[in-house]
Parts: sequence; structure tokens; C-alpha cells
Amino acid sequence: MSTALPFPRASVLGYPRIGNQRQLKRAVESYWSGKSSLEDLTETAAQLRRDTRSRLVELGLGKDDASIPESFSFYDQVLDAIAAFGAVPARFASLLDDSGRLDLPGYFTVARGKGEDAPLEMTKWFDTNYHYLVPELGPDSAFSLVGTQYVDQFNEAKADGFVTRPVVVGPVTFLALSKAAEGAPANFNPLTLLPALVPAYVSLLEQLAEAGAPWVQFDEPALVNENLAASGQELREAVASAYETLLATANRPQIAIAAPYGGLEESFAAVAATGVEAIAIDLVKGSLPDATGIDLSGTTIAAGVIDGHNIWRANLSDKLAILERAEGLGAAAVTVTTSTSLQHVPYTLDAEAKLDAELKTWLAFAEEKTREVVTLARGLAEGRGAIEELVTDSRTALDRRESAPGVNVAEVRAATAALTATDFDREDAEERRAAQATRLNLPPLPTTTIGSFPQTTAIRKARAANARGELATEGYEQAMRDEIAQVIALQEELGLDVLVHGEAERNDMVQYFAELLDGFAATENGWVQSYGSRCTRPSIQWGDVSRPAPMTVRWAEFAQSLTRKPVKGMLTGPVTIMAWSFVRDDVPLRETANQIGLALRAEVNDLEAAGIAAIQVDEPALRELLPLKKRDHADYLDWSVGSFRLSTAGVRVDTQIHTHLCYSEFGEVIDAIDNLNADVTSIEAARSRMEILPELADAGYSRGVGPGVYDIHSPRVPSVGEIQELLELAVKSVDPTLLWSNPDCGLKTRGYDETVASLRNLVEATVAVRVQQSEA
Repeated sequence: MSTALPFPRASVLGYPRIGNQRQLKRAVESYWSGKSSLEDLTETAAQLRRDTRSRLVELGLGKDDASIPESFSFYDQVLDAIAAFGAVPARFASLLDDSGRLDLPGYFTVARGKGEDAPLEMTKWFDTNYHYLVPELGPDSAFSLVGTQYVDQFNEAKADGFVTRPVVVGPVTFLALSKAAEGAPANFNPLTLLPALVPAYVSLLEQLAEAGAPWVQFDEPALVNENLAASGQELREAVASAYETLLATANRPQIAIAAPYGGLEESFAAVAATGVEAIAIDLVKGSLPDATGIDLSGTTIAAGVIDGHNIWRANLSDKLAILERAEGLGAAAVTVTTSTSLQHVPYTLDAEAKLDAELKTWLAFAEEKTREVVTLARGLAEGRGAIEELVTDSRTALDRRESAPGVNVAEVRAATAALTATDFDREDAEERRAAQATRLNLPPLPTTTIGSFPQTTAIRKARAANARGELATEGYEQAMRDEIAQVIALQEELGLDVLVHGEAERNDMVQYFAELLDGFAATENGWVQSYGSRCTRPSIQWGDVSRPAPMTVRWAEFAQSLTRKPVKGMLTGPVTIMAWSFVRDDVPLRETANQIGLALRAEVNDLEAAGIAAIQVDEPALRELLPLKKRDHADYLDWSVGSFRLSTAGVRVDTQIHTHLCYSEFGEVIDAIDNLNADVTSIEAARSRMEILPELADAGYSRGVGPGVYDIHSPRVPSVGEIQELLELAVKSVDPTLLWSNPDCGLKTRGYDETVASLRNLVEATVAVRVQQSEA
């Protein structure tokens, strides 16, 4: 084993990697577009890593005690493991060199696809808004350590005088998150590949030890997630098997297993029994484990008391009390860390010059959370008196938050308290379907898009100029109307049936509404990574929510005036607004969901009054917030589905309600999708090749459905034949009279050339399938 070094008394499980000014995003996209070289990109990434290490030392973490996590990724941490352990799908075999190694251009190709080769499927990372690339494995999958990134980054840090802690997706979680590759048996369980995979991890341990790494962190969040195909018992048995082999490696770093995003609970004993040197547990979503009868005398407990998943300031007194109780577990040591990686929060409040000064005192971003960890570690080591001033300051700020104007609004609370069952129900679905068919007069297999069209440089420049005061509001709004007119004309020319206005006026599908609703605040630089180079700026829901004025009506009304075809009104649903914001932690989620639901209900009613016949309320995050523990599912599904129904139940029978779902595995919430009671549900399905549809059919779903046939997360233009094949798969599971044809998601991130080509192919393929169905 490498030279023993205690697990650091203060650490974080991971750190943002996009750069405090999104340097990585810009460098990656510049490389993709051919504007800069691969060398430019790698130099930018190396500098970001160096800046992160230096900054974490400035914030109080140790330079040479492995407290700094080496958690950088060019795109995704699961893709990093796929590349490192030789798990690249066979269709990308030509990208590998003679040793089976994937270079950086090939790495990006696996993520984004190329030509006829579709990229890896992308889905939600546990209950976060981050998305990972799903490994594709089969019974014959083989593994070996071919990638060098983990060792290279450790050595890079070492050369600069830092001793860091490599962070790697653990072997059990890697397999538990994988899917069966095409052609694998239907009942194939990727966990059966554990004996084949673990030797590659042994090789990694040996190489890290040779480099001098004292610690490695294996992330095993699968252990807290009861929504996976593998059972808890299967996962515990896998952990026992994998780590018995890993710990037996003669020359290795010490191993820390991190189990973020929930409580370890009954799996804690299994993890402790492995004998790993440290266990990092989430004490924000989870609680202190029962250590009765468990020998922890050789184990450090890294107590994740600082929330890595949200941005609220910690009550240091309460957190210190948890740490003090943790010392009663009988562990060799108790140290302080974050509940999850800090990749889910922005870099620093110092970048928020325009955020309300009082609100800022209630918040903590990544830098502030790191300081909280360091403070608590000092308090644990030296006693409460050593940090008393900081403890008092945190309590005072939180007391002010509790009584601040707008946090508790009597009228808003009264409105949600007065809701009854009738506020959540609509007329019979068949009655609605008949009335809507008469009003909309659509062809079989109607075509539409999900909402947004490409956000061009001209749109962004106009928005920025308006924000700086360089473009008057009148000029900005005219530019947006001009863009809307072009989008409507384009859709007419392409032959789409139900149109959208393109959302040119929206900076983001959540932030746009957050800026128009009371109870929210927006940041200037609060960026977090969503996937790859895609970054979002979550808004902050700090108080009770209400709608002071209509938000979308004039734009929808203008778009509808330009065409005789129906134009959808476009709203973001309550659950997604919550999931893609930092939501307050001082009231039940149900209360917040109903507040947003009532605000959106007023907007839906105003759209209907303006003559909009189809209204889409997007809920892509419905599956995302599903609790990781099954005991919490029923309550979540009740309030989440209820808030959507509250938003949409006040319309006439002939107004068609759409919703959209994406980015997730939806099999576990099929009943909830049905219970939304939308007239049409569009759902991401292209990468998974319609695998959701048989499940919908088995669940008895009997309303309109639009499975995505165009994967917008890749720059590929799908051919007519490819789209037609997907539609032909769809009609095997869905009554053709209920089927719609649409892309997987909005088109905001795509360019116009690829968008127009793809939509033209979509319409052509749809017409071909219509003809097939008419002749059948």
C-alpha cells in the first residue's frame, strides 16, 4: 500500500469543472467548430485544473493531504470511465488506437455521434439536473485499463506541488448505471460483468500507487438509489465482491467509498464490512447510520454535512451537532466534507454584483461551501469556541431570512390552502379528444416541434444589448417579433402541422419565468454544468410564488396572428421550474409546487382567452426529482402530478394540453405520465429507439403521444430512412390515430442548417408513414 496518510479532516467530494467564466464550455465549443486547435483546448483545461487546485488551497483545503478532489472531465465522468476501462461500443471501434485507447476527438465523437453512428444515450444523474452518458454493455464486453487520464491528472498536480485525490466512478455504480447493448439478451444484467471489470480497476490502483497517490475516491451513489434495475441486495453483494478484490491489491492507495445523494442505511454495514479506509456519507439527504455491532475502528467517516446539491447557507451550529454525534459511531476518525460533489452549484457569490445583498447572506455557492467545510473541521478539532463568531453569524442570517418580506405571503398561502379536488380535474379524455379534433382539424400523425428554435448570435446580441441599455426595449421587441415571423414562415414552408413561436425572447426555459414570477431571483454568473458543454443558470426560489402579470400571452398571440395553423402556447411546468432552480428548503415541496401551479394556471387561462388552442406545459424533470428511496415515491408523485394538473385543469374541453418529457428513464413513472392527464405527451425516444413505447402500451396509455424521432443532442442530421424506421417502430406499440411526430427536445442549441435539414427529413418520413398507414 502507498504511504499511509489520514483522510483529510476537511474536503469536498468534487468541484465545478466548467470554469468560473465557463472557460471550458467556450474552449470545447470553439474546438468543435474548428475555430481553435486541440492544443488550445487541452491548454485551457490544464489551466482550469491548476486554477481550481490553487483556489481550493486559498479557501483552506490542504495542498498536500489529498483534500483536493481530482474530478475534472472534458464532458462527463461516466464517459471518462467508459474510455479509461475500454468500454467503448463496437460501432466506434475505428476511433481506437492499437492499444484500445480513445483520443480526445474520438471521446467527443462517442458523446455526440457522427454520421450514421448514434452517440451514447444520455440520462439524468440520480436526482440532479446533470446528465451522464450511459454505458452500453453485453455478455461479451471486455475491459482493460487503457486510459491514462486519472494518473495523468494526478501527476500534473504533483508536478505543481499538490497531492490530490483522484475521483473515479466506482465499479458497482458503473455497471448498475449501464444498459444492455443492442443485441444483448433482454434479461442481461450488467452487474454480471463485475469479475471482468474489477481487474481493470486493480490496474488503476496499481498505477496510482506507482505515481504516489495516497488516496482514491470511488463514487458509488448506486448504493443509495432504489430506482435502479439492480436490487439493494444485488448491489451490496457486488460491493462486497468488488472491494474484496480491490482491497487485496498489494500496492494501492487507500480507498474512500463515497455514497452521495441519499442515505446509505442498510447498505452501510455492507460498505463498512469491506474494510475500506474511508466512507463518505450524505448527511443532508441521509442521516447518521446505525453502527450497532459494526467495527469502524479502522475506518474514517467523512461526514457530508454541507449540502452540495443546493445553495442555502448552512446553520453551522446544527451541522456541528451532527458531527459531534457522528463521533459516537466509534470510527477511527470523523472528518468533514460535502454531501455530494459541488459540481451542482455555481462557483462563488463574489461574482454576483446585482444579487440582493440580503439574499446573498442566506446563500453559499461552491467557494462559500468549501469555507463552511473548513470552518466545521476546525470546530470539530478545536471545539465550538474556536468558531463561535462564525456560528453566530450563520444563525443570525438565517433568522433574518425567516422573517424577511416576501418569504411568507399570506395571500399566496391562503390560495393554496383553499384548493379542492375539483381544481385538479378535467373532463373525460374521449370527450376532449373529439372536441379538439373538430377545433384543430389535424391530419393523421401530426408533426410539430417541442418549442424552441435555434438561438442565433443575432438574438443573443440583441438580448445583451438590451440588458446593457444599448438597445431600447422597443427595438429589442421588434427584433424578437421579426424572429418569430421568420420561424412561423419556416415552419409553414417545411409543412409542419402544429407550429411554435420559437421562444426567441427566452434566455432559458426556467429563468424566463423566474424573472417574471414573484419569489424568484436570477443570478448573473451562477452557471452549472447540465451535460457536456451545456450550462444552465438556475434561478433561486427564495419566497412564496405568484404571477404579477401575464408572461407569454402577447408573444403567442402575435405568432398565432401570422398563420391559420395552430400555434402552441409554451410554458414550463411546476416540477421543472423547481428542479432547474435552487428551491427554498424551509417549506414543503408540495406547497411550492402548488404555488407555481396556481401561477401557471392563470397564464394558461389567459392564453386560452387569447385564442390559443394548444398549450404545452413542459415537464422534462418529472422523473428527475423522483426520490431515490421508494418509501418517498407516493408522496412525490402525488404532489408533482397534482401541480401539473392544477396548472392545466382550468381550460375548456376543446383546448388541447400538451406536455413534454426528456432526459430520463421514464419506465418507473409510467403511471404518473398517464396521471398527468395531458392530451398529448411528447417524450424523448430517439437514442433509446422507442423503448418507452411498449411500456406505455402495457400501462394502458390511451391519449396522444409523440415519441421523439430526431435526437437534438447530437449535431447529426438524421436521414429520412432513419426517422421513418423509428416511426414504424412506434406504430407497433401506439395506435396510429394517437401518434405524433416530433424531435426529442427543443432546438435552442442547434444551428439552423442542421435544424432545417432534420425537420425537412422528419416531415418527409412522416408523410411516408401516413401513406403506409392509409394503405394498411
